[in-house]
Amino acid sequence: MHIAVLKDASGAEARVAATPDTVRGYVSSGHSVSVTKNAGAAADFADAAYVDAGAKIAASNTAAVKTADLVLSVTGGTAKLLASMKKGAGITGLLSPTDNPKYVAAAAKAGVTALALEYIPRISRAQAMDVLSSQSNLAGYRSVVEGAGIYGRAMPMMMTAAGTIAPAKVFIMGVGVAGLQAIATARRLGAVTTATDVRPATKEQVASLGAKFIAVENEEFKAAETAGGYAKQMSPEYQALQAELTASHIAKQDIVITTALIPGRDAPVLVTKAMLDTMRPGSVLVDLAVERGGNVAGAKPGEIVTTKNGVHIVGHLNWPSRMASDASNMFARNLKALLPLLSAEDGSYAPHWDDEVIQGAALTRDGAVVNERLKG
Repeated sequence: MHIAVLKDASGAEARVAATPDTVRGYVSSGHSVSVTKNAGAAADFADAAYVDAGAKIAASNTAAVKTADLVLSVTGGTAKLLASMKKGAGITGLLSPTDNPKYVAAAAKAGVTALALEYIPRISRAQAMDVLSSQSNLAGYRSVVEGAGIYGRAMPMMMTAAGTIAPAKVFIMGVGVAGLQAIATARRLGAVTTATDVRPATKEQVASLGAKFIAVENEEFKAAETAGGYAKQMSPEYQALQAELTASHIAKQDIVITTALIPGRDAPVLVTKAMLDTMRPGSVLVDLAVERGGNVAGAKPGEIVTTKNGVHIVGHLNWPSRMASDASNMFARNLKALLPLLSAEDGSYAPHWDDEVIQGAALTRDGAVVNERLKG
């Protein structure tokens, strides 16, 4: 098949969906590859490296996709671009279908098969294709590193002739992939680390990383996880109890990292203005959910806000792009793992429509919206 790799230029996007290494693998398997000019430049992958791997450089995204059977992207490009694709071709990426219904409609109108990587089922054999996990892992790491830099004090305990420096206290709110990596990173840096989540299974995970678990462990807590491994929406009563417990804890913390997201919904507010007012000057909150409204009151997308009492609220967007080279490498490997489910034995483009991974990810097929999440 002919594979095209887009230059994703939306907002703060610096990642690319294929690296020279994965392109080399595609070419060695008999595929032809076109890469849009400077597609990997922001992630430190030069056009020359793609050419050395066997790709051709296209002058624009439009030129790259015209003859492509499959288009690889990070964000899916624009709805307008879909009209330039061949009817029946496929495009993959983090397409944000619930937030971007016009894009889905445009894909159906163009007769393009749109595959949303965030909809890949969370099953064991799809782990190598799990873009959300690979990118969240890096986001969790980076959040601690940048939070520590803004905090501006030592993270571990230091015993010197001039006296002892107490270790920083780090609190992670939300123990998914990003949260677990944040815990591990904070621990490696020597911080006293605590964490909270509404899912019971995370208690042991937190303990296994050497951190202390903080939560209201009532009956609702014991049933607070979906079959897909996501947190359920908690009742107002539980949220009030949890807020009361965490409020006194947050007041003692130096760095708080919030990661709580529920797919398809606005992020829950976990840190209120009243909690912020209790924190010490110089303390830092890093809000990884700011793109969905934020977990921290007063967080602003793309900005670092400093409150009147000197607390810094970090609202950076697109955390994986802040580590664009590593994020692109992992993203590209996820897509390479998905490719066998999009090709026939002879290498031609042929999605495996009977496979639950493709059924879960596919938004459109043959001019129609087919994903159950988008119907009704």
